[in-house]
Amino acid sequence: MTSIFDTDLQPTSANHAVQSPIDFIERTASVYPDYPAVIHGSQRRTWSQTYERCRRLASALAGRGIGKGDTVAAMLPNIPAMLECHFGVPMIGAVLNALNVRLDADAIAFMLEHGEAKVVIADREFGQVIHDAVSKLKTKPLIIDVDDPEYGEGQQVSDLDYEAFLAEGDPQFEWHFPDDEWDAISLNYTSGTTGNPKGVVYHHRGAYLNALGNQTVWSMDMHPVYLWTLPMFHCNGWCFPWTITAMAGTHVCLRKVDPEKILQLIREHQVTHMCGAPIV
Repeated sequence: MTSIFDTDLQPTSANHAVQSPIDFIERTASVYPDYPAVIHGSQRRTWSQTYERCRRLASALAGRGIGKGDTVAAMLPNIPAMLECHFGVPMIGAVLNALNVRLDADAIAFMLEHGEAKVVIADREFGQVIHDAVSKLKTKPLIIDVDDPEYGEGQQVSDLDYEAFLAEGDPQFEWHFPDDEWDAISLNYTSGTTGNPKGVVYHHRGAYLNALGNQTVWSMDMHPVYLWTLPMFHCNGWCFPWTITAMAGTHVCLRKVDPEKILQLIREHQVTHMCGAPIV
């Protein structure tokens, strides 16, 4: 059924834009390029620097043949690389699968196989688990090691280092919005209490709306200082990687929950927001 109000109201480039949270980092880097984006140990990066790194990641992945609909898994704690994956991966239409770092090799192998991961970006802390998981796969994904100075040496799984991989990419890479806001942006998994874990897909529109909903419900002002006590692998950190970026805030990274470290970071960086389980 039509009415007079249906006339000439079809979506066009003049009246409709795809809703995606990857839009947030472009605006923040443009408007607040020199504001602090990431704090991790002694590392400090601005929004312009972080945006460049995300574009490098997108470019490097594209250069390896990764594109729309391909799954890129991340076995990472709350470190800068994990934040960069939340933007760099979907910039090329690929889908981020943030893996639960507490799982064993069998569970990780199932997820990698089921999700058809083409790439695994893994912190060396979880090198043994990734090595054992990948050994169970019929098709081997590209493995990229993240050597985080806040952890130590860890176990090397691949000859390809994350920083070297970023160096392959173009910091001015021209990424594109998804063709459809219903395209997948991330793949998560349930805990598998009734059998194998079940895949749960987020789309760009849903992630965009949830990210903005976080800000609305919390009445969050611009430039929050957010401490990552909540795992980014858990429902994509409840979409706060995108929320804090939209608000031109500062991501204060935390590899693992440690009460003394949390209190130290709160005092040192004047943390305004954090999330976590009640026990935290």
